[in-house]
Amino acid sequence: MSKKQIEDCVRQSLEGYFRDLRGTEPDGMYEMLLKVVEKPLLEVVMAKAENNQSRAAEWLGLNRNTLRKKLIEHKLLK
Repeated sequence: MSKKQIEDCVRQSLEGYFRDLRGTEPDGMYEMLLKVVEKPLLEVVMAKAENNQSRAAEWLGLNRNTLRKKLIEHKLLK
């Protein structure tokens, strides 16, 4: 999947989100979106990196300690 395909998928999801609001104004979208995107991103990358935090952090462009903090926040660290 290309970067454009991912962007299109996000765009379509956001359009659906606004449709589902039926005119109600959203609140706190930025934080909500970060959380709903971040968790599956971390889950998939950790699985592909075979739970190697150093490798996953490198792939994500994060410091390993930052990755660890995010894994704990999302209750993904065992």
